[in-house]
Amino acid sequence: MKIAVLVARILLGLAFFVFGLSFYIHFMPQQLPPGDAGTLMSMMFKHGWFSFYGLFYVVGGLLILIGRFVPIGLVLLGPILVNILLYHVTFNLSGIWPGLVLTVLEIFLIYAYREHFKALFTPGWIR
Repeated sequence: MKIAVLVARILLGLAFFVFGLSFYIHFMPQQLPPGDAGTLMSMMFKHGWFSFYGLFYVVGGLLILIGRFVPIGLVLLGPILVNILLYHVTFNLSGIWPGLVLTVLEIFLIYAYREHFKALFTPGWIR
């Protein structure tokens, strides 16, 4: 189980860290998709939305790669993965596979670190 967690951490953390850096360094070619998806992405680039996204990609990926604050990294990347899946379900279903693979890795790591999330699912009053 420890090896599977380590592999999942490296894959998920590296994917988000590298793609997050590409928002700033531009070492990966960025092609806008046609139609409404391209219009949406063009507006997001123009108004700096991807700069904001890139920050969460880099920080979340780095926290998971380092292994010191994995639960915080998972919390940062969870909403991003939901947004990635929603984008692909609504605009570009054919490109959903990387998002699904990363989501499976995220869910596996949440399960592996479930003790850190236990308080979120314990009913009780705030004291």
